[in-house]
Order: sequence, then C-alpha cells, then structure tokens
Amino acid sequence: MVEIQDTLVSLDVFKECFCCDLAQCHGQCCVEGDAGAPVSKDEIGDLEEAAELLEGELTEEARRVIRDEGVVSIDRDGEFVTSVVHDRDCVFAVQDEGGTTLCAIDRAHREGRTPIEKPLSCALYPIRISDVGGLTALNYHRWDVCHSACQLGRQLQLPVYKFLKEPLIRAFGQSWWDECELVAGELKKAGYLD
Repeated sequence: MVEIQDTLVSLDVFKECFCCDLAQCHGQCCVEGDAGAPVSKDEIGDLEEAAELLEGELTEEARRVIRDEGVVSIDRDGEFVTSVVHDRDCVFAVQDEGGTTLCAIDRAHREGRTPIEKPLSCALYPIRISDVGGLTALNYHRWDVCHSACQLGRQLQLPVYKFLKEPLIRAFGQSWWDECELVAGELKKAGYLD
C-alpha cells in the first residue's frame, strides 16, 4: 500500500485495469450481492430526496420497500446500505429499453434532472473503502460479475485509478488526485507498474 495524504491505497488500484462494460454485464452490480450499496450517514437525506423526485421511475416493488422500510437499511455489519427489493435489487435500480439495469439517480443526474449523485460507494466501484487504524484504506475489490469490465480495462490499458478519476476527486479532492498521479508516476519509474 502507498500513503496519499490521509489514505492508504492498495497497489492493485494502480496495477489492475477496469472499465465498466454495460453491453456485456447489463448492470448486474445493481442487482447482485447480499446487501445494498454502502451509504454514508451524510448521503441518506439525498437518497430520500432522490426517491421522492424519481418515484414515478422506480419499480412498484421498490416504491413499496421505500415506503415500508425507507431508502436505507442496516446490513449484518451494522452499516448503512441502500434498501433492496427481494433481498437483491437496489431500490434505485431501473431497466432501460434494452434490459440493462441502470441507477435511476445516476441517469437523472447525467440528464441534468437532479444535482444528487449516486452513492459514493457505487461511483467508486471497484474500489472499496475501509478504516485502517484511523486512515482511510482504498482497496481493489474483485467480483465475478465485473469480469467483462476487467477485460475491457486491459484492452484499453486503463488502470482502476484512471477509470475512477472523477469519483476519486469527488471523494478526496483535486490535490489528492494530483498526488495520486505523482505516486503512479513514481511507481512506474520504480518498476512496480507494467
């Protein structure tokens, strides 16, 4: 791991390649897994606002879950996560005309219909954040549903950190990103990166 400001970053974030390939995976990350997406306490209000704004776009089952349980729940580790439908689909998961699952919040944000962005944990995937001795650790998470994203990333020679430039700046700021790029350059010079 390397230290960038007050974070510890796994070398895999620099070495591994990744680029979402919705044409191949069809957005499975929004419907697979054993819990919803991790959410910070600060994001809950925005998610509640998004649920109200996007109510007509969400599935009937998602609207029922939100009405009965709220936009977030607590997972088995005691952490906030987005609520899910049928122990599986994120309540904000919607399908496009071709059957690809998308995030309703992200779609509305990209279309300029809301300033609210999808949860940071979603934007940062495949990086997962954890606390290690008071520092924020950024680790690369491997998940079989993202096999095609790994293949496309290798084809494009796009390391995880470069694929996630915008969400990393959103999370940690421009000065963190600038230092991250310097670290990547030093790692390359030292022979740690291909």
